[in-house]
Amino acid sequence: MKQLKNIKFFLIILIAFSCKNPFAPGLAGEDTPHSRLLTQQRNPEEVLNNFQYAYTFKDSLIYSELFDSTFIFRSTDFNEYPPTPIAWGRDIELRTTGRMFKYFNTLDVVWNTFSLPDTVYFPDSNDDGVGYIIEHNITFTLTLDGGKSFTPLNGEVLFRFIQRGEKYYISFWEDLRI
Repeated sequence: MKQLKNIKFFLIILIAFSCKNPFAPGLAGEDTPHSRLLTQQRNPEEVLNNFQYAYTFKDSLIYSELFDSTFIFRSTDFNEYPPTPIAWGRDIELRTTGRMFKYFNTLDVVWNTFSLPDTVYFPDSNDDGVGYIIEHNITFTLTLDGGKSFTPLNGEVLFRFIQRGEKYYISFWEDLRI
């Protein structure tokens, strides 16, 4: 009986140390297709892959890692007359999107175009660890709840990506057309 307990204990230890968490997303390698895998955000395209992942899986933690601490969102509220400008920072962006993640059953964002950089420049020379800043105009389609109750939204955004160390983050987002 003691020998059977030792074998069970050994098997449990073996299984525990050899298992991989099936719920943890993997990091994409160099030669791995980037659709649905988390990336290390080494360029703007990888940031957008993580954005798409966060929407698909309604993952607010991953979503929060996309935005720089200096992030600004800008849009226009056309539901008011005259139309009024909208602007907010990172905290409100995370709160607003968190509510959207809770409200909708499914969210699917598809990046239709990812153009070459419109602008690439260095910020003023200072030692804050900032590298390139890159701007991209991107068209997208956002489908909510499978498109049953809400017509898919087609739009265009301007994203400004900032490099801090090895990673890129979104530092500015402006809705250009929805």
